[in-house]
Amino acid sequence: MLFREFKCKEVINIRDCKNLGRVVDFEFDECRGCICKLFVREKLSCCNLFKSEAQVTVNYNEIKQIGPDIILVDVKC
Repeated sequence: MLFREFKCKEVINIRDCKNLGRVVDFEFDECRGCICKLFVREKLSCCNLFKSEAQVTVNYNEIKQIGPDIILVDVKC
């Protein structure tokens, strides 16, 4: 999977079914050859238009499933 395909996926928290946003970056461990963390930027809505964008960090072990359109995660808020 290419990064441009990966960053188009919505990230959903299965604890509360909240849409966390989209993947904007990830941390890669080149020694082990795997992704360590995902960085997800929240979607802006009209309510928080003037607030700075929040970023959520998702550890690799919190990723439960990567599907064709979404990534399901289990993140404690």
